[in-house]
Amino acid sequence: MSEHRRKPQPPQGGGRAAARRGQSGSSPGRRAAPRGATGSPSDSYGSDSYGSGGEEPSYGGRAEARRAAQRSSSSGGRRRAAEPGRGGRRAAPGGPPGSGRGRGRVTDPGHKRLIDYPRAGKYGWRRWMPSWKLASGLSLAFFGSMVAVAGVGYAMVSVPKVAQTAEAQNNVYYWSDNTEMVSTGGETNRQIINLSQIPKEMQNAVISQENKTFWTDSGIDPRGIARAVFNMARGGDTQGGSTITQQYVKNAMLDDQSQTVTRKFKELFVSIKVGASVDKDEIMAGYLNSAYYGRNAYGIQAAARAYFDKDAIDLNAGECAFLSAVLKGATYYDPAGAPSIDPVGATAEANKKRALLQMQDTLDKMVEYGHLDAADRAKYKELPKVQNPRFNTALSGQVGYLVDLANAYLVNNEETGISEQELREGGLSIKTTFDKKKVGQLEKAVTKVYKANIDPKKRPDTDTHVQFGGASVDPETGAIVAIYGGSDATKHFTNNADETGAQVGSTFKPFVLAAAMKWGVRDPELEAVQAQDERTKVSPKSLYSGKNKLKIKDYDGSVWQNEKGEEWLQVNDGDESRGEAPDYRIDLREAMQFSVNSAFVQLGMDIGLDKVKEAAVDAGVLDSSLAGTDFPSFSLGISKPSAIRMASSYSTFAASGKQNNPYSVQKVTNKDGLVFEHEGKTKQAFESAVADNVTDVLKTVVDKGTGTKAQLPGRDVAGKTGTTDGNKSAWFVGYTPQLSTAINMFRYPDDETIKNRTFLEMYGTGDQESIHGASFPAEIWHDYMAEAMKGKKVEKFPTPEPIGEVINEAPSPTPTPTPTETEEETTPPPSPTESETDVDPRPTDEETCGFFNCQDNGGGNNNGGVDSGGTDGGVTDDPTPTETDGEDDSGGGNNSGGNNNGNPGGIFGGNST
Repeated sequence: MSEHRRKPQPPQGGGRAAARRGQSGSSPGRRAAPRGATGSPSDSYGSDSYGSGGEEPSYGGRAEARRAAQRSSSSGGRRRAAEPGRGGRRAAPGGPPGSGRGRGRVTDPGHKRLIDYPRAGKYGWRRWMPSWKLASGLSLAFFGSMVAVAGVGYAMVSVPKVAQTAEAQNNVYYWSDNTEMVSTGGETNRQIINLSQIPKEMQNAVISQENKTFWTDSGIDPRGIARAVFNMARGGDTQGGSTITQQYVKNAMLDDQSQTVTRKFKELFVSIKVGASVDKDEIMAGYLNSAYYGRNAYGIQAAARAYFDKDAIDLNAGECAFLSAVLKGATYYDPAGAPSIDPVGATAEANKKRALLQMQDTLDKMVEYGHLDAADRAKYKELPKVQNPRFNTALSGQVGYLVDLANAYLVNNEETGISEQELREGGLSIKTTFDKKKVGQLEKAVTKVYKANIDPKKRPDTDTHVQFGGASVDPETGAIVAIYGGSDATKHFTNNADETGAQVGSTFKPFVLAAAMKWGVRDPELEAVQAQDERTKVSPKSLYSGKNKLKIKDYDGSVWQNEKGEEWLQVNDGDESRGEAPDYRIDLREAMQFSVNSAFVQLGMDIGLDKVKEAAVDAGVLDSSLAGTDFPSFSLGISKPSAIRMASSYSTFAASGKQNNPYSVQKVTNKDGLVFEHEGKTKQAFESAVADNVTDVLKTVVDKGTGTKAQLPGRDVAGKTGTTDGNKSAWFVGYTPQLSTAINMFRYPDDETIKNRTFLEMYGTGDQESIHGASFPAEIWHDYMAEAMKGKKVEKFPTPEPIGEVINEAPSPTPTPTPTETEEETTPPPSPTESETDVDPRPTDEETCGFFNCQDNGGGNNNGGVDSGGTDGGVTDDPTPTETDGEDDSGGGNNSGGNNNGNPGGIFGGNST
């Protein structure tokens, strides 16, 4: 018999291997042994091609198996399955025989699978490529499932009704004694009107800007939805991809405004149903009647009243285009601004610019899409004139300012966890820090002085646009107990207690003195800026020159020059020197008492303006309100903190150096319980010796200096007057141990239609030659504090511990013979100069300018940001020490960013009809 037809020998030996070999039968077909079965490159069969007894060899890989199968097929013999051999891999347990579990495994062709994957009879990458049948089947199954899900979702949702979902509640504000102040802020101000009462221009404005295919589309924008979901998946905003129908649905679903995939799909299904079952006119009317326009106005009719005090039907194309812009978010498009929400990004100026650009874009698109004639469009190049945001009589007087302040504190303070949206939805009980009695007393004191002295009709050139602001803070806690924001929150929008941009003048000098006692002056013999232990801490008894037009020197002795190379000659108030000739030395107590500019400007240079800045921030002044920190005049108060921050920073001295951030809300609750409760964070800004010595010096100002009008008989009072260059603002800031209060006065046009408004001089105002902090501001302070402190326990300031060294002390005179009694009697005392004896006995303050620098010098008198902190009572970020390189890091303005919904006229006191 040929070699290929021999029967195999019985297996030799026992064991599992033998049994396994014995179970394999020889193939009856005739075929050649595969070449290279043994893996030997020199032998076509190999020296061990057959097993014992003539077994057919196993194939060592899929290539050999394939070639063997092809040869077997071509030879006409019967195809046999490959037997397991010693050269191949062990078969997988329970699997078919073959070369093992490698990638060339072949599925038993007799076994049918529902899904042929991995594919049988395929090798390599083809084995893992699904067949077109499998791919198409899975695709059909997926899309079929989606259609089924969409069908179920579509069947389950119903068309919402706006009237059933508009259930926003009021916020209730309480005085510090738990009596109710006002209920406002969350009520829904909406009046539903028919589409016939909505101008066609308003409909076309929103269509042109938001959804130009509104009249023909199915109610959804698939690409917009996909884009929104994708953005949300990346953590971005889901807005921007919605049609008018979708926005109408969203507005009607006020019970769920969450930005989630679930809510977005719900909106999608409802929008599809609304688009298929609701008339387009009804959708348009529903959208315009339910949208939020800011100023607490829901719907086009309420918006027309809130912005223009007219009915919606009377709106012109420009006003309609403007209102369509406001729909993007009133916080950033209301021309009144929303500084309480975003002090930098939502200023009135920035909002006007944004609103005008958006309005013009809308008008251009209306022309492009054939909704407006080009000639009519040309009529609307400017923003329409809008009225003041507040019309709720409950928010008149000071209440509107108080509500704004409380809301700003809640929104801008991360610790509260309360968003602008939550405030607008309402349902909150807000206990404020405001003392109803003190608020009334402060308003009464301002009104009394105004009516007695200010007469715009009699003196229109000097008494128009006169404004006052004020704030009162508890030194122990930082609680804002009272403010005066202006004449009426429904008539005067800016809160004068919070942000005005008015420079504080010499009320800044106590921070210079505090820095001198905390850090000390630098030694001019040392070149580098010195560490604290290399400085000399200053005693209030230290001597400085009070000479008028004093050449200001840097600490190294060189005369300070501005960027033009001009020497700085510091002018005193009245253009007079103070002190004894010829060097006019006076101690710092007297320099503070009579507010001598030259002494404090030179002291500031000796300390380093960076340390002066740090002392102000440590006391509680916001870094963002500081300006001109590289100029000698920085020590004279060219910065612009708010009345709230000035009262708060002086309270740090009243509390012996303990600093508390000002705050306006004690506690917030809702139907579920406590939402937020204020927790004080007191820090020791100055050693008690520093703060108490500052207080002791400021007592002298009130006892016998420029602040005598602020005296409260029987009580300790410390304070400082302040007047600025050009007589454009005047301040008095003072305190008792229990209460710190700041009063400011300035002239600033209240008419927002006036372009390039600026502070006006107050020469002649109130029939006074000029206005000083010692005049009307000190008078208001006195009248208010006299009432506020009535019935309060009389407390004394702590006796200060001696501090620092006396610097610039005059050398001891050369001993001279003791004069005889006759000589003592006949020798006349030195005659004072005329400038010394002719000092006006009425306490006066000073102007904050140098001899060459009474104008803006690039960071000087007219540079620096307003106290956007404020939102005092608004933002309460802990002040942190600044870098000591003397650089000015005032930002002047940037929350950015901030909350995108609502505005001061909305949640902060809007129309409540």
